Amino acid sequence: MKYTEVAVPFECESEWLLGILAQPAQPSDTGVVIIVGGPQYRAGSHRQFVLLSRALAQAGFAVLRFDYRGMGDSEGQQRDFLAVSEDVGTAISAFRQRLPAVSQVVLWGLCDGASAALLYWHASRDARVAGLCLLNPWVRSSASLARTQVKHYYTKRLMQGEFWVKLIRGGVARDAIAGFWTKLRAALASSAASEAATEGHVGTDTAFQSRMAIAWKAFDGALCLVLSGDDYTAKEFLEFTAADSSWANAFNQPRMTRHDLTGADHTFSDIATHQLATRHTIDWLKTLANQP
Repeated sequence: MKYTEVAVPFECESEWLLGILAQPAQPSDTGVVIIVGGPQYRAGSHRQFVLLSRALAQAGFAVLRFDYRGMGDSEGQQRDFLAVSEDVGTAISAFRQRLPAVSQVVLWGLCDGASAALLYWHASRDARVAGLCLLNPWVRSSASLARTQVKHYYTKRLMQGEFWVKLIRGGVARDAIAGFWTKLRAALASSAASEAATEGHVGTDTAFQSRMAIAWKAFDGALCLVLSGDDYTAKEFLEFTAADSSWANAFNQPRMTRHDLTGADHTFSDIATHQLATRHTIDWLKTLANQP
């Protein structure tokens, strides 16, 4: 399907943001707003958001990718994913104003862009949002990182014979050994509940990971979760959600579609995994567009 790309400037709290709209000749009633993980601008790593938006537009879905305030070509002070809800809301408004025929919007986010999508819906309960497509969501804390590293790196390392040979011969640096014990103590000493009580309190009384869980469970639209098999952020998300009570039964949702991509890295940099993630996104969007 033919499409055009145009620059779309829009205002957010007296500062101008810039987005790029990929517009099919006959767009679906379902459009996509890409929330960029940071700190980066609307093109993404290895231009992944450019390629994604063009593929979706060719499939008939209008797509807006934009720069937060303080990033790329947008005005203002740089901010992180915890402070972009206003940016996301105004991007949706600009998108709908430009294409009134788009009656429902999907938020597509990778890493902390996925987290920002959940946090936006938690803060706004925006009825215009019909779906959330979340890839490798970010739930990082010092304790969750320690648990993930102990389970997926250090345990594997300890099972390797060459490691013990190197250790006996004095080939393992003291700093590396000390680092292992530090990670192990952090993993054993902390629980997800204690993390939620101590981390993530940025302008709220609830940790951002818990707010993500609240949004996930309360959201009445469609959810699509895509996880990379070769990515610590994805592994950490699974570890965290399995341990934290606020995420209990979160994946047992009939409205959720999940795809685990074996061998994919964090940004789907391999062309085959990028195309597969894009294919899954398109197929899922088509199910939304067919809904009454």
